[in-house]
Amino acid sequence: MTGTRKIIAVGFLLPALVLLGALVVYPIGYSVYRSFFDQSGSGFAGIDNYKEIFTEDTILTAVKNNVLWVVVAPTVSTALGLIFAVLTERVRWGTAFKLIVFMPMAISMLAAGIIFRLVYEQDPDRGVANAVWVGVHDTFAESAGFPKARPLAVHPLTAGPGGSFVTKELATAGKQVQLPLIGVAPDKMPSDAEPAKAARPDDGKITGTAWLDFTKGGGGRPNTIDAKELGLKGIKVEAVKDGEVVASARAGADGTFSLPASAEGARLRLPADNFREPYNGVNWLGPSLVTPAIIGSYVWMWAGFAMVLIAAGLASVPRELLEAARVDGANEWQVFRRITVPLLAPVLAVVLVTLMINVLKIFDLVFIIAPGSAQDDANVLALQLYRSSFGTDSNLGLGSAISVLLLLLVIPVMLFNIRRMRRETRR
Repeated sequence: MTGTRKIIAVGFLLPALVLLGALVVYPIGYSVYRSFFDQSGSGFAGIDNYKEIFTEDTILTAVKNNVLWVVVAPTVSTALGLIFAVLTERVRWGTAFKLIVFMPMAISMLAAGIIFRLVYEQDPDRGVANAVWVGVHDTFAESAGFPKARPLAVHPLTAGPGGSFVTKELATAGKQVQLPLIGVAPDKMPSDAEPAKAARPDDGKITGTAWLDFTKGGGGRPNTIDAKELGLKGIKVEAVKDGEVVASARAGADGTFSLPASAEGARLRLPADNFREPYNGVNWLGPSLVTPAIIGSYVWMWAGFAMVLIAAGLASVPRELLEAARVDGANEWQVFRRITVPLLAPVLAVVLVTLMINVLKIFDLVFIIAPGSAQDDANVLALQLYRSSFGTDSNLGLGSAISVLLLLLVIPVMLFNIRRMRRETRR
């Protein structure tokens, strides 16, 4: 009977073993075998493919980025999940908050990559990250003036040093100074700009008007303030004598300005600060920030996963231990650090190890979010495996070597996880 039972057991296990061998064991074995051959597969290459992994700059960058991913992404995701799980226990709408935080898990990596590719757009009018960043920047720093504004050849202004514009004639008290410009886009005009008007003469002072010398729809005359032309509110005007600024002023909503008597005989200058390009935020997908930016998108997706698992573990923590600690005089931080976290250590280990295995295989987010110009800087091993194996100059030997390296990196983490699970079972 014993032999019959063994045969029956083998018969039931055989289909699963065949599938396991065909889908797991054989691909792994063939990848190891193929990694010792050259690009064509006809010549034995020894360990040359493995040497190339640690000597070729692009692949070395992928290895370094993988280290950064393994250290940062699981740690931050687990920490945020722990914080969310603990805090939502005391929030009235904790369940709704958990649902919102967990919702990104319902989105595929491809969709999340497309979302964050738009979030990190350089143009503040399209990218949410830069829209927020520019809004904060412009709150604490002076906003841009009138980029690309310039005078016409017939205007009483000429190009000065450093991108400024200066008057062709010296300023004279009692004589109105005209500072007309063109080239200001409608969206760059101040929203509270008023129709320009001629400045009133003021004894002993230099007065004038800075305005947009352009009539919408046509019909205006150069160097003349027409009815539909707006003042350049906020534009800075300086009086310069012998290379030094002796006075300065800013134009009002109607473009008028006034300078003191010290500006008599000076040339008026519109400094280059008036015409600088607006602050466009941070290049999130540039070479230096592309990897942290993609890690941020990963954390957005997986912090909810960590929160749900940790919240489940938190529900099994004996409440009497927490209450006893509070009765003994422990504050909330001490309860959290000395009781809650140690009791949650097995759950935190599960979450951390799961995320570490997950980030070692990260591919989708990097491939979708990183633009072509920064993909080498954001490169990771899984992406390099794809590029080496299926790119325009594919090298299956090198690709197989990278896949073996990934397997070797995953095995220690999996062994740690198995040992931890066995210890938990024996308790």
